[in-house]
Amino acid sequence: MKPTLSCTISFRHKGDFSKATKYFEKLRKAIKLKILNKYGQEGVTALAAATPIDSGKTASSWYYEIKEGENSAELIFCNSNINQGVSIAIILQYGHGTGTGGYVQGQDYINPALRPIFDEIAKKLWEEVIRI
Repeated sequence: MKPTLSCTISFRHKGDFSKATKYFEKLRKAIKLKILNKYGQEGVTALAAATPIDSGKTASSWYYEIKEGENSAELIFCNSNINQGVSIAIILQYGHGTGTGGYVQGQDYINPALRPIFDEIAKKLWEEVIRI
């Protein structure tokens, strides 16, 4: 009968990985913010270029905000050109009544301007999903 050889390996550790976890979470958020900032700026540029121009005030009033939740982030496009409580960007998009009883037809300029941006975001997110 041959002698058998056995060995035992043990492993002990102290602490946890909380510092590493916090570091990677900060890194993930920074990357997410970098991507959202990139597409936010691209969206503002596209909206400014697509906005019907009279004075140029509405076109130059686009900006974006990023709102972060615990497990989410939102990219929100806004326009600060407000006249008597009415967003000029919205009435250009959807139309509006006039003071003399007429109606000014809206022009869909927001959706076509942002569609390529949203498509690119979806593509990048899908690439991340299949990469993982």
